Amino acid sequence: MEIIFSDSAKREMEDLEQELKYQFIEHLEKMQRGSHRKHMKYGIPCHVEKVTKQARIVYDIKGDLICVLHCFANHKEYERWYKSYK
Repeated sequence: MEIIFSDSAKREMEDLEQELKYQFIEHLEKMQRGSHRKHMKYGIPCHVEKVTKQARIVYDIKGDLICVLHCFANHKEYERWYKSYK
């Protein structure tokens, strides 16, 4: 599977601390291998990958393409984003 990033996900990934960036990359590689996918709640048409206790990757799948929408470094940013769908 190929991974592409939205403009906001690129900016968010660039702003991550180096150690956290490595963890995100490891999870992106795992996602490419087609591991378990968790669909989001509240009718949000996306999937979420838990990177750390706080950090999340929000993405969508279109055929053989993984579209990374957001890379959240902490749960507060992630929570603010998904609550906008309620």
